[in-house]
Amino acid sequence: MKVTVVGVGYVGLVTGTCLADVGHQITCMDVDRAKIENLKLGFIPIYEPFLEDLVKKNLIRQNLMFTNDKHLAYKGTDIIIIAVGTPEQEDGTANLSYIRSVAEDIANNIDSDVIVVTKSTVPVGTNYKIKKWIEEKIIEDIKVDVVSNPEFLREGSAIKDTFEGERIIIGSDTEVAGKHVEELYHPFNIPIVKTDIKSAEMIKYASNAFLATKISFINEIANICEKVGANIEDVADGIGRDKRIGKEFLGAGIGYGGSCFPKDTKALVQIAGNVQHDFELLEAVIRVNNSQQRKLINIAKEVFGSLKGKNVALLGLSFKPNTDDVRESASILMANQLVLEGARVTAYDPVAFANAEQILGNRIIYSFSIEEAIKEVDLCIIGTDWKEIREFSLLKYKSLMKTPFIFDGRNCYSLEEAEKAGVNYFSIGRNPVIMKDTNDKHRI
Repeated sequence: MKVTVVGVGYVGLVTGTCLADVGHQITCMDVDRAKIENLKLGFIPIYEPFLEDLVKKNLIRQNLMFTNDKHLAYKGTDIIIIAVGTPEQEDGTANLSYIRSVAEDIANNIDSDVIVVTKSTVPVGTNYKIKKWIEEKIIEDIKVDVVSNPEFLREGSAIKDTFEGERIIIGSDTEVAGKHVEELYHPFNIPIVKTDIKSAEMIKYASNAFLATKISFINEIANICEKVGANIEDVADGIGRDKRIGKEFLGAGIGYGGSCFPKDTKALVQIAGNVQHDFELLEAVIRVNNSQQRKLINIAKEVFGSLKGKNVALLGLSFKPNTDDVRESASILMANQLVLEGARVTAYDPVAFANAEQILGNRIIYSFSIEEAIKEVDLCIIGTDWKEIREFSLLKYKSLMKTPFIFDGRNCYSLEEAEKAGVNYFSIGRNPVIMKDTNDKHRI
């Protein structure tokens, strides 16, 4: 099929490239000229494993093209996929201004019947608004069908998620339009779930809200484990073996972040409020997550009394491994809090420096290796469980740090490893490991 993808951010670029790879003719359109020019050369604006190679491959095959020309992008296309941002507004609602702008551009430029597919995460009822916005502006006698097709891509594994997804949701009120979108995805051989438009829109929010709830739940259990002397990893393993619960998203830590969970949970609370429903459970999930992101700093302050004047290493700045995304990252929050506490922060991340620096500026120091970051520091905080960080030897912490105090927000090491290495080790939902000569010097 001939397909236009509007918006070459994370979702649009991954979706367009993967559709090109299975043989569709894909045009990716964006208003950012610099981004488009770089993409024409095969340079991608985000860090996502395997994506750059896939873009270059399909540019060579001529299945994939990038443009700023709206007329060229919309002319003669079978399907238009909307993948622009719906950023969170101050009140938690989704900003639909980019969506509306695209709808009006579609109306002004299409020259034949078309199916508009919304991949952007939008509040329930938005697809009907999109159809209305297009039909209000369209001049010629052209038929436009609108289909909801939410995305479920995880940053860091988006290519795998596209080709090996568990389901594809197609929400349509017309059988013909739904069938065409189903044919679009036929090469992926992934189960299709057909619904009405509003149900498809709700599925996206409900999925992310449920996973966020699971994360906050296990973090609350971890907090209780610390107080009663249980081990959260054993607890999570025990309950995760129940197929009704499952093991996914049961890793205790310092909360969720990124571009989806924080935004979508707050948006769903707003959606509920708009129909006079008080979503108390999800409001509690959000409160728990906000509290969890501050947990390590609070523990460190209990140990040291004050962090003023302390040299602190912060390992990991992205909200999760295998991405350069720092949106709603617990590490960014901790960096800001440490600076406010009067600490001198040195941070390391394999790929997220540039994005972090846009937010943190020169308030912290950026290192090019773990060794450089932890050298002669008073304490180290692990905020992201990159493979490089998980596999870093605890013995190096002891030899390089001024005092071997590690506060691990991702439980990268076992308690046995920490004890054997002779470091002071504080993690989530487990007993601390404390060296024998530590109590006299610190508030433990």
